[in-house]
Amino acid sequence: MTDQNKQTASNAISVNAQYIKDISFENPRAPFPFMQQEQPAINLDLEINVNILEKNTYEVILKIEADAKVEDQNLFLVELQYAGVFTIDEGNMDQAQKELILSVNCPNIIFPYARRILSDITRDGGYPPLMISPIDFLGLYLQRKSQDSDSTDKTIN
Repeated sequence: MTDQNKQTASNAISVNAQYIKDISFENPRAPFPFMQQEQPAINLDLEINVNILEKNTYEVILKIEADAKVEDQNLFLVELQYAGVFTIDEGNMDQAQKELILSVNCPNIIFPYARRILSDITRDGGYPPLMISPIDFLGLYLQRKSQDSDSTDKTIN
């Protein structure tokens, strides 16, 4: 690839929209958790889904689910699907580059907004704000690719 053909991810992505696609907050023990002294155990699940909307335009959805428990008691459950619509200038980009942008760069762009929403909703539910650490989307992507190649190797042999 020549210098003229090289494209950085930042100039290849246009953000068209960002929005809450779905949100749910369950607070089954209210108002009792407010007297709770014990630190809850927080479980967090993250999923990334990509939908093709039209040529070069994609919807990237971060699905984040968090629940808090003390012993066997559920304190809260929050589920958020936060999405962004992105146009990718694919130019001379190969499939691997496009996949990397959709799996890493796009989630990195919308994650801070999803994190703020989760923080606000847990705070508004009467709990300390849920502060999610930054997520290494590149690490998750590489881990998934490694698992995919491991399962492919096993099926080939």
